[in-house]
Amino acid sequence: MRWRAFLSSKSSSSKAGNVLASRPAGHGAPFAFSAALNGRAPSRNPGTVISVSNLRIQREIVILEAIDWAVQRGEHWVILGANGSGKTSLLSALTGYTPPTAGEISVLGEKYGKSDWRELRKRVGVVSSSIYQLMEGHQTALDAIVGGRHAVIGKWGQVSAAEMRQAEKLLRMIEAESIRNRPWRVLSQGERQRVLIGRALMARPELLILDEPCAGLDPVARERFLQFLGRLMQLPNTPTLVLVTHHVEEIIPPFSHVLLLRKGTVVAAGPKSKILTSRLLSRVFDASVQLRHQRGRYSMAVSASAGVVV
Repeated sequence: MRWRAFLSSKSSSSKAGNVLASRPAGHGAPFAFSAALNGRAPSRNPGTVISVSNLRIQREIVILEAIDWAVQRGEHWVILGANGSGKTSLLSALTGYTPPTAGEISVLGEKYGKSDWRELRKRVGVVSSSIYQLMEGHQTALDAIVGGRHAVIGKWGQVSAAEMRQAEKLLRMIEAESIRNRPWRVLSQGERQRVLIGRALMARPELLILDEPCAGLDPVARERFLQFLGRLMQLPNTPTLVLVTHHVEEIIPPFSHVLLLRKGTVVAAGPKSKILTSRLLSRVFDASVQLRHQRGRYSMAVSASAGVVV
């Protein structure tokens, strides 16, 4: 999915690329998330973060059908499904880029069709590998982070001293001080992800959507990213997180709930301990799978099927 509108316009887009905070390993007590963001305005709706009721999206074909889903504050969700299950379409509907054919959507207390979704997007952050292609090759890591304050690519207008101090703080928090002046075009995939994390923290989102943030990372980089994400989720006042993936290995312990999608419909939704089962995942992936759970992490084995071509 392309999230250009989250990046290109201060007046009509979200403050995008918004995600993670952490502390360098071994560097004392963890930062408070609210302090890292220099404070965040109180939420307008203390209860429900996302409410989707009987959502239907149809274009040439039915993309999503009868989607019911609710996310409460204090919960962190994973949207899990195979390719083509409707994960990206659901995100697009939540952020107002794909109008629903039927049903109701409410995000952070604002109802689609009755609220200005351009303003709502300023309260929602998205981290996606597709943002990479929008970044300018010559801009430095620090410039990219500063640009997150105004939802633009690179620096925009005059940067205040307070904004620069915040960006410097974020560089330390994402453990990226050593690449602060390095151009985007020479950064590794993992380094780029960290820069987008810092960029996200400039925007003070109430809801963070991570759209397959581990795409393109090698196994070691992925594991380090997940460890980093886990530290964020333990910080005080962390925003609600929604992780979109098709890998159960990316479901780390702090995630509390899972939404399973299959061919545009909900298979199951609820607490992680009840939803992640071999039976339900076999339905999701249309294959016989065996889910394994060890030390808070998951893995999945797929039974061999003769004659199946993928």
